[in-house]
Amino acid sequence: MSAIPIFMISDSIGETARSVVSAVAAQFPQSVPLKIQRFPFVTDQSTLVPILKDAQQEQAIIVTTLVNRLLQQSVTEFCQAHNLTLIDLLSSLTTAISDRSQTDSLETPGSLRKLDEHYFHRISAMEFAVRYDDGKEPRGLLEADIVLLGVSRTSKTPLSMYLANQNYRVANLPLIPGVPLPKELFKVPTHKIIGLTMPLQTLLKIRTERLATLGLPQTTNYSAATSVSDELAYAQQLFDTLGATVINVADRSIEETASLIQTMI
Repeated sequence: MSAIPIFMISDSIGETARSVVSAVAAQFPQSVPLKIQRFPFVTDQSTLVPILKDAQQEQAIIVTTLVNRLLQQSVTEFCQAHNLTLIDLLSSLTTAISDRSQTDSLETPGSLRKLDEHYFHRISAMEFAVRYDDGKEPRGLLEADIVLLGVSRTSKTPLSMYLANQNYRVANLPLIPGVPLPKELFKVPTHKIIGLTMPLQTLLKIRTERLATLGLPQTTNYSAATSVSDELAYAQQLFDTLGATVINVADRSIEETASLIQTMI
């Protein structure tokens, strides 16, 4: 089964949509793959229209948390015109309260969190995760609450983003044999370092499917058993050297792995 695309569109951070979609996704087995994309801070038509066109191309299910009635109306009309499934999480309740109270809603994005210090910390953590994703800036390793290490396709980036949403500053670094490691890594306290791994056959399957999705040939070191085995061995050796806590992420959801990490640090 090909992945079902879901576009979450919000004029704030999109946390409400994320929570609802995650809750629904948890009710389905892993054999029902979902391709979930979040589009936060959509506050004007020029930003909205390209997203809707991409959704049309992918025949995505659209989930919205838009407080602006004109933007929501645009989404509704587009979905009706192009026969797309739309789940509007806010409008029905907003309209019901407005009608009962005879009061217009403020239509102010992010009102729930504007004075919430926790919210601002979370935004800062998410910005940190983006800035120091995939080893972009080694100095982030020293500033992070959590440092994730692992070979390609061990869920480093999605796990970083999920933990950031829980207020943790996370940096992650891909491990590639032959590529020098930043000196900053060896200065990170051991308790902050998490090594991500999985069995060889599981990783081979994931990488093979990834290449197929991208339309790339399978005859590369990226999905060759010998090369991938060498990568995993290299990673484990580094984990041992650093004294990292190692987690097998196979058959674990991002939420499960994140919860496990939070109990360890």
